[in-house]
Amino acid sequence: MVNSLHKEASLEQAKELGLLESEFNEIINILGRTPNFTELSVYSVMWSEHCSYKNSIFWLKQLPKEGPHLLVKAGEENAGIVDIGDGLGVAFKIESHNHPSALEPYQGAATGVGGINRDIFTMGARPIAQLNSLRFGNILTNRTKWLVKGVVKGIGDYGNAFGIPVIGGEVFFDSSFEQNPLVNAFSAGIIDSKKIISSKAKGPGNPVYIVGSSTGKDGIAGAAFASKDITADSANDLPSVQVGDPFQEKLLLEATMELAQTDAVVGMQDMGAAGITCSTCEMSAGGGVGMDIYLDKVPTRQENMLPYEILLSESQERMLVVVKKGKEDIVKNIFEKWDLHAVEIGEVTQSKRVRYFMNNELVGDVPAESLVLGGGAPQYQRTYSEPAYFKDFQKFTIDSISQPEDLREVALFLLQHPNIASKKWIYEQYDSMVGTKTMTSNAPSDAGVVFIKGTNKAVAMTVDCNSRYVHADPEKGTSIAVAEAARNIVCSGAEPSAVTNCLNFGNPYNPESYWQFVGAIKGMSKACEKFNTPVTGGNVSFYNQSVLNGVEVPVFPTPTIGMIGILQSKENFMSMSFKQKGDLIFLIGDSVNDISSSEYLYSFHNVVASPAPYFDLDKEFKVQNCIKDLIQNKLINACHDCSDGGLFVTLAEMAFAGNLGFDIVTDSEIREDAFLFGEAQSRVVISVSEEQEEMFIEWMSNSEVNFTLLGHVTKGKFMIDEQHYGFCEELKDIYENSLEIYLEK
Repeated sequence: MVNSLHKEASLEQAKELGLLESEFNEIINILGRTPNFTELSVYSVMWSEHCSYKNSIFWLKQLPKEGPHLLVKAGEENAGIVDIGDGLGVAFKIESHNHPSALEPYQGAATGVGGINRDIFTMGARPIAQLNSLRFGNILTNRTKWLVKGVVKGIGDYGNAFGIPVIGGEVFFDSSFEQNPLVNAFSAGIIDSKKIISSKAKGPGNPVYIVGSSTGKDGIAGAAFASKDITADSANDLPSVQVGDPFQEKLLLEATMELAQTDAVVGMQDMGAAGITCSTCEMSAGGGVGMDIYLDKVPTRQENMLPYEILLSESQERMLVVVKKGKEDIVKNIFEKWDLHAVEIGEVTQSKRVRYFMNNELVGDVPAESLVLGGGAPQYQRTYSEPAYFKDFQKFTIDSISQPEDLREVALFLLQHPNIASKKWIYEQYDSMVGTKTMTSNAPSDAGVVFIKGTNKAVAMTVDCNSRYVHADPEKGTSIAVAEAARNIVCSGAEPSAVTNCLNFGNPYNPESYWQFVGAIKGMSKACEKFNTPVTGGNVSFYNQSVLNGVEVPVFPTPTIGMIGILQSKENFMSMSFKQKGDLIFLIGDSVNDISSSEYLYSFHNVVASPAPYFDLDKEFKVQNCIKDLIQNKLINACHDCSDGGLFVTLAEMAFAGNLGFDIVTDSEIREDAFLFGEAQSRVVISVSEEQEEMFIEWMSNSEVNFTLLGHVTKGKFMIDEQHYGFCEELKDIYENSLEIYLEK
């Protein structure tokens, strides 16, 4: 057997692959020799930001990871799993596909959907629902319109063909995302808690199989590409964007579900970032074993692919499976039935090293542990410093803003603003009904809710983050993101259970960007501990910024929170729609004289410098517990939290959902614009039938939470302080069609 390890790579090659000089020297120290180019390529992707989390892992370890419902904790497997009883669990995770989507929005978004679903079903869980969190630049620019249309079509085409419903999400527009959009995809699946498939390799002598699609040159070095800035030259990185095939993924799902019912599998992992490299190294390190892998046995799409190309390819719809020796025919027969590759490419060894061969030539020999997150991969704590803008933002006072004479003009402005208006144009391109388990298709709720077949339970899920709040105050803004996610879960009738996150930030070597990241971790920790929602894992995406005229401009920091909640009884499901004329409308929580960081202040008054909105974590917790009790005791018939756009938008959305109206009175102690359009947190609007009014008031009087009678539900007229703001039908038309009008201009 030929040994080619003597063909040494250079420091210049290491730098071209994104490695630091100190890291190149450390690789030499680990190997006891200079690596060859194939080995250097392996280290470059495994030690990239995308795979190693080298600039974030120290802080990620500070997040709370213990909770009452956890079956699989952060870092243990491909995704977290929470116990929902009856022998079932929910596997869920969120990840980013930002950089690929910036260059090729259709495939970038589509493969993001495919990858996150594979993370779920690789564990043996059948995906039941998807969510997404999207950020784009100025909606009036042609580039943003191109990105929006491409991303939405990519998500819709892949998800619809794959057959998993998209049941919710969020979309936000701001010029900071002009060159670098954010595309975060969330998936959740149901699993038999006794049949969780591990991602760890074990058992020396067990064969290693690659299953699914052939390996091509698409996506080569995608992990490294995701770990650098988007620049004018990034179009040259198009080979780093993968190409997806949802029909192939559907076959892979069904084959995996069938495989999960057998006893033939030792471990299995999706080939996502860094492809074969990542799956072989992580599975080996996870199980404390090694592997011998024969790259010439890998089914390829192109002839004469080089070893590093096969190793670094991120071709989609592929997985690595460690099979129990003697059970090979079970695996081969299942994948043959589904017309998919299942090819033995190696075996598990005792060596704790991963050795790669090509045509009987040893082309790579690396210790698995040295490559992986939590093992020998580098870990850094970067310098951080508070940016000057932070203190400037704190100087804002509401008194510096004159209240408009015509608040109806503000109301109409907000209803058609792209950050507030209905995302109907987007979600109508997604199939929300496939699978027939979605409870919120015809009864909109603050969270997406999916019924669990064969039980009386349901799972609620949401993705939340207001990037503007986090930019204004990273710690408080991220606490608000967690609180809003929990509030959405609670308002749907569920109990918050656990969190996954997608942390989208700028360059970690920029002290001000890193300050935002550290603040976000602190705020997330504080809120997750309060709501007892441990973090089960997720994704860190740095280098989200544009380089304009030689200056780095980071996106607004966006720590997206994906949260799961459990409805123990689907009878507790709560929708947001007003139910009938005459019902009383109450505000639960405190009204505050605050318009900071609101869409109203930012877009109507064009004031960008203000702090995050009013937020009190303890009051938030009390409000949410109050809402839980009201729902469980059947004292309310509609529930919707106050968030973007403030109280007016909340009332309008409740009215639109039920095709009704409202007649309310503002609070004389609060400025009208703050009362209607401010985004102070910890507020929920509910409606109560006249029959339940007395019981509701008695219940609330014994609580520690403030509540205010706003008014009542009308047949269709929007009335505020005896002023007519319009009719439901005409305002709903504006709200539902504004986004499409913007995109088609």
